[in-house]
Amino acid sequence: MGRPHHRIDEWTPVTDLQDRADAAPLAPTTSSAPPSRALLALLLGAFVAIGPLTIDMYLPALPTITAELGTTSAMVQLTLTGTLIGLALGQLVLGPLSDAFGRRGPLLAGTALYVVASALVLVAPTIEVLGALRVLQGVGTAAGAVVAMAIVRDLYTGRAAATMLSRLFLVLGAAPVLAPTLGGELLRFTSWRGIFAVLAVYGLLLLAIGALGLRETLPPSRRSSRGVAGTLHTYRGLLRDRTLVGLVLVAGLTMAGLFSYVSGSSFVFQRQYGLDEQQFGLLFGAGAVWLIAATQLNPVVLKRWAPAQVLVAGVVAGALSGAVLLALALTGTGGLPGVVVPLWAMLFASGLALPNAPALALSRHGEAAGSAAALLGAVQFGVGAAVSPVVGLLGNDAAAMGTVILAALVLAIVVLATVVRPWQLTDAPEESAPAAAH
Repeated sequence: MGRPHHRIDEWTPVTDLQDRADAAPLAPTTSSAPPSRALLALLLGAFVAIGPLTIDMYLPALPTITAELGTTSAMVQLTLTGTLIGLALGQLVLGPLSDAFGRRGPLLAGTALYVVASALVLVAPTIEVLGALRVLQGVGTAAGAVVAMAIVRDLYTGRAAATMLSRLFLVLGAAPVLAPTLGGELLRFTSWRGIFAVLAVYGLLLLAIGALGLRETLPPSRRSSRGVAGTLHTYRGLLRDRTLVGLVLVAGLTMAGLFSYVSGSSFVFQRQYGLDEQQFGLLFGAGAVWLIAATQLNPVVLKRWAPAQVLVAGVVAGALSGAVLLALALTGTGGLPGVVVPLWAMLFASGLALPNAPALALSRHGEAAGSAAALLGAVQFGVGAAVSPVVGLLGNDAAAMGTVILAALVLAIVVLATVVRPWQLTDAPEESAPAAAH
């Protein structure tokens, strides 16, 4: 359920695009005309969807994997951690590579790596091997997350780009809803390894379609020549900005609360409350709807309140929801609804907070927005990776989930108050109100 982060030095931010009058696509950057807008949206959406499908599709099978590989639930949750680590590292590496060598090569290479890693899962003998392969899967999915957004900027500007990106955001919202349900249905006919076989086939189809139908959109004359030293210098400069670092940490801690739910939900709903794999998939999808609803509501809310105000409200509301969840879980009040309702409230609150922390962070460094976005994505997925196994270590029940969610969001409030100091962000560019994102 993880969300990709934009290489904004490769395309004008969505929110700026929405304020521009021009809506025409850029002139093609290669001798071949770009594909139609609808076809390109379909192709890039398919690449973007591979991330949330890889993260969420196997969630219904986590208890089964635990039993079959003779390991602990915390170790199985480390395979989710591996995917998030791969996504974090992949964004930092593949983004600059696409600037230097063009879009098509890194995208296809990352997808090929993904196919190989997914296929090898079919014969993974131990949980350790499975975890390593999930890291490689994460690196492969990062290619789609980073490069697809850069391709949009290569070809479009103005409202045309905003329209294209909004279609990709719809894919990002729908994929996490459908993935666990699809995974649960697949488990009716195959084992958990069969889910990875389906993912490998999906990646192979993307590789073939991309190789045949995707043209290079970044000509040599526009490619970066900064090198590794220039990239590291940019990152060092970003890390000296206290407010930026605070906003990045807030985004990461909010994502940590979200991934506490992702990593622990299958054990809570299946083991503690007795749902089967298909019922879990449906319930998980219903929860994701609340997250999507909040991200789609966010632009409407921002017409009245500033991004900093919405960020604070979302984080505080998420922490309160986590506190209610923990209290009800510890006392056994409400049964399954007593867990589901505060979880849905937390997801809705997170959907308000998650788009605004990145928007405020990226608005501070327009000259290095792409590097800032890569840093932001790495921290978000890195923190998610660190937190994912903690729910298992604490017992993999509703109380453990509530504890981690509450702790992460309380820490986010502390960072907001002591480092970010949102009341001092009144001079931040208000026109950079974030678009809906997942």
